[in-house]
Amino acid sequence: MKKIVPFKKDIIFKTNVAEITSISLEHSLHLDKDNLITGEFHLNGEYLMTDASTDTEIFSYDIPFDIHLDERFIADNADIDIYDFYYEIIDNNVLSVNIEVSIDKLEEKEVEKEVITLEDVRKEPVELNVEEERNVEVKEEKVEKIDINETSKEVKVEVTDNSDFTTYKIYILREEDNIETVMAKYNVSRECLEEYNNLNELKIGDKLIIPSE
Repeated sequence: MKKIVPFKKDIIFKTNVAEITSISLEHSLHLDKDNLITGEFHLNGEYLMTDASTDTEIFSYDIPFDIHLDERFIADNADIDIYDFYYEIIDNNVLSVNIEVSIDKLEEKEVEKEVITLEDVRKEPVELNVEEERNVEVKEEKVEKIDINETSKEVKVEVTDNSDFTTYKIYILREEDNIETVMAKYNVSRECLEEYNNLNELKIGDKLIIPSE
């Protein structure tokens, strides 16, 4: 992976600058700890003070540069160099320098899967990006963790042994729902729902675990 980082610096001369006759740019940029790229640009050259001048003046500047890369990037093997460089003279005494820094061979860290516990689902479930309901496979008293697969939009539960699973459903309450309509829809009793859910102060968007009979 390659990233291009733009950098601009205006250098004010103490004398008049009519024309840059020669210019060169080098750098000492390197990767420091905590994904910090730091160092200096070394700008050197010659210029004419007026259009009628015959003798050139020498200039030399060291320009510091620091940038922190995002933590999602691995930059241990990154190649850092100057990608492009151009300049212009402003008001006959300002040298406006534009530098593009190339950071090549970056690697991006893998994003870890989101894991929630069954207890999280019972209390205040995270957004699952599912439709009205989805089947959830669990084993009573043996649940270790729930692994959400964003691609297939399934909710799977890892257990501590290879016993058979019992099927559950997660139901998202809609505007027209109440506890009675859910009980009727799934043919379950209030007592059965209370074993897996807190039925106090339910509101639209809450998720209920519906055990199968």
